[in-house]
Amino acid sequence: MVKEIERAGFPVVLMCNLLPVAQTVGVNRMVPTISIPYPLGDPGTSKEEQHKLRRARVEAALDGLATDIKKQTIFKTEI
Repeated sequence: MVKEIERAGFPVVLMCNLLPVAQTVGVNRMVPTISIPYPLGDPGTSKEEQHKLRRARVEAALDGLATDIKKQTIFKTEI
């Protein structure tokens, strides 16, 4: 689905924790997530820490959308 949307001219960032699978199917922009049941947070942490985790991943995804790429790219988060 991601590749079809990009063929239509819209950049897409896939947020996932199985990056090797995403790379194999040809996803161009990827952001690593934390886990399968909680991709953007960790319920074992404080609300403030969860907010930092989520914000870092969303900012990385937005950076990915705004970046012109020539090959598959993984956009790392600072946290």
